[in-house]
Amino acid sequence: MLTQIQDNWRQMKGAAQERWFRLTDDDLDHIDGRADVLARRIEARYGVSAAEANRQINQWFERIAGVSA
Repeated sequence: MLTQIQDNWRQMKGAAQERWFRLTDDDLDHIDGRADVLARRIEARYGVSAAEANRQINQWFERIAGVSA
């Protein structure tokens, strides 16, 4: 999953911003496809735990990629 997010980040940025609308364009540029950075930004913007941020990322990735993360 992590490699697929990094490799396809340009295509996934829009879907990420739709899912986590509080993420800014600067956030998305900084994330640059790194799932760990995405998780930290979700934690900060939404006030959720690391486990919850990772759960959300996994569910999001499964939905948009149609694969099991």
